[in-house]
Amino acid sequence: PFYIEPTNIVNVNNAIQRVSDHASAMNKRIHYYSRLTTPADKALAGFTTGMCVIILMGLLTLYCCYRVVKSRTMISSLDTTMWEYPDVCRYYFGSFGQWSSLLFSLVSLIGAMIVYWVLMSNFLFNTGKFIFNFIHHINDTDTVLSTNNSNPVICPSAGSGGQPDNSSMIFYANDTEIQLFEKWWNKSKTVPFYLVGLLLPLLNFKSPSFFSKFNILEIRFQFPQLTGVLTLAFFIHNCIITLLKNNKNQENNVRDLCIAYLLVTLTYLYIGVLVFASFPSPPLSKDCIEQNFLDNFPSSDTLSFIARIFLLFQMMTVYPLLGYLARVQLLGHVFGDVYPSIFHVLVLNLIIVGAGVIMACFYPNIGGIIRYSGAACGLAFVFIYPSLIYIISLYHEERLTWPKLIFHVFIIILGLANLIVQFFM
Repeated sequence: PFYIEPTNIVNVNNAIQRVSDHASAMNKRIHYYSRLTTPADKALAGFTTGMCVIILMGLLTLYCCYRVVKSRTMISSLDTTMWEYPDVCRYYFGSFGQWSSLLFSLVSLIGAMIVYWVLMSNFLFNTGKFIFNFIHHINDTDTVLSTNNSNPVICPSAGSGGQPDNSSMIFYANDTEIQLFEKWWNKSKTVPFYLVGLLLPLLNFKSPSFFSKFNILEIRFQFPQLTGVLTLAFFIHNCIITLLKNNKNQENNVRDLCIAYLLVTLTYLYIGVLVFASFPSPPLSKDCIEQNFLDNFPSSDTLSFIARIFLLFQMMTVYPLLGYLARVQLLGHVFGDVYPSIFHVLVLNLIIVGAGVIMACFYPNIGGIIRYSGAACGLAFVFIYPSLIYIISLYHEERLTWPKLIFHVFIIILGLANLIVQFFM
């Protein structure tokens, strides 16, 4: 929700710069996949319920973010001018606060990288399919439920038991060329592996200045699923202090924070309402809205093809930066060096890339991945840490009252419930 001026990374030990670039990359990824999944999550939650949940989650995460911004000012005995939020957590919770904040920050970061891999596999698959169908004059809307007009909207999950079809949906028994294409260009069996050869080498570069170049190459009763997604969609809490440090007028921080959340909430509402309301139902059911709503357009659709090309390029340029940030956070804390050896870096990157490939092959559900990782990291940074820090601060100042205690304990309970309920929906 905040714009970060593009900057160059000049020193791997510059903590402020690392956090700023983390925030910038997070800002990009939040908008990419949250906008793509909002219509489907609204379909699950119901139109009216979905709108209410987006507004309420926006208000709740805004308040918790406000508490994060004010957390440094609650420490009067020390100079906290240069502190980041992990420093505040370490002050109140010791080494547990430091390492737990690292853990949940990595959950957010690696969860985003997994979603990126699933989406990049999807966009690359549909791009190749468009080119193949165009060359061979194949109309892929003939084999799937769709609207009957010049710009069809399709329902990929209609014939696959509610799950998107991972094949290209164009199979002709007597056509050897198409059979070969089906064999070697499969969304879940082959395409995720093709990305490895392109992106894995980029993740192993040592120079931080290399990664900075990527940063300047600029998306019903089941409503708890939406709250999990929105927790990450509104998540900027572990970076908000650094972002607002750059404000020229510090007295306007709260105002700017409110404006930012208002604009982001309106963006999610606009995208969700627009797609949900304009989806052709009937003849198709609202349940046909895919987690990645671009999947509701056939591969032969030219505008969708162009959109996928640009999104694929953007994600491939940001992905190495996310990998570098994961390296900085984990290896920097564990070994005290962000590049202890090529072996350490390669093992870490293989684990991250392997997780992305496995999820793209066996669980290419970006909405599910987002809500699980969002509810997990949000539990700490959005709900527990801001509330506990505020309660402890008020207690030390002897200003803690029962209404404030009950309200903030209730926020913590909401965070726990938000995480638990994701596994039962």
